[in-house]
Amino acid sequence: MFTIALLSLALSHLPATEPEIYLPGIVSTGFDDAHVSFAPDGNRYFFIRNTPDFRHWTVLMREREGTGWGPVEVAPFSGRWSDADVFVTRDGKQLFFISNRPVKGEVAREDSDIWTIDLSRNDFGEPRHVAELSSEGFEWFPTLTDSGTIYFGSERKGGLGQTDLWRAHWLGDRFSEPENLGPEINSALQEIEPLIARDESWLIFAAKGRPDSVGDYDLYVSYNCSGGWTTPVPLPGPINSPGWDFGPQLSPDAKKFYFTSNRTKEIPTGQRLNLGQYEKMLSSPGNGLRDVYEIDASKLSIGRTCPAPK
Repeated sequence: MFTIALLSLALSHLPATEPEIYLPGIVSTGFDDAHVSFAPDGNRYFFIRNTPDFRHWTVLMREREGTGWGPVEVAPFSGRWSDADVFVTRDGKQLFFISNRPVKGEVAREDSDIWTIDLSRNDFGEPRHVAELSSEGFEWFPTLTDSGTIYFGSERKGGLGQTDLWRAHWLGDRFSEPENLGPEINSALQEIEPLIARDESWLIFAAKGRPDSVGDYDLYVSYNCSGGWTTPVPLPGPINSPGWDFGPQLSPDAKKFYFTSNRTKEIPTGQRLNLGQYEKMLSSPGNGLRDVYEIDASKLSIGRTCPAPK
């Protein structure tokens, strides 16, 4: 179960260790790779591969075969339209993602909407457009609580900035009207990608342009205290960088924390590179395109900050 305890170092002052590139050559390849997510049983994972201009996204997946892993493949529901930001519910019965695919025979959208797929034991159902969450702007990065409340980023009208975080409650046959998370979380700038705890006790999200930011997008955490959100604080230094840091995710057992970053490896200056060495550096992870990074979740020094009751 996802709990605050799994993300807290209340009794420790150890700094976060350096994140490591996740599965170099498989997930992080030197292409533009991003946003890993996992089936709850750990036997399937998804990630995104983008064009370098970030205008077309494809969902890739890999499945366990016997005692090992099969090859990386394009997910059965992807490969034609721009698809991204996969989330699988903890019961393994539904998959959510965003896409610009056409709705009911229309042409492909200029923005992205939220779609869902019913999962059987061995197959994917047909994607269904979640119409009640649609807007004229982009929707981003859906994640769900155990109660079925969906959190997502959206450019819809009525927000506080260009992109805000919103949520909608599951009513049994549809989602409720989305509600803005308010000024405790959202700003006049951009909040784009929420990772909500299964019990809604904490929220990790990506934001751009805040006064305490160190890069383009940074990752922040806020806690749900008596129904309100605490002031978001940045995740510790090795996670946020001068580049883009976004796409937060946890492993199914909550022991590993994953995120996407376009941070670059230090370019060697002690020797002259020949063409082969230079091209290898340009085509490897850490080349300035996005990669997936992994860090031990217990090393996140983001202890709970709810005020003591009076």
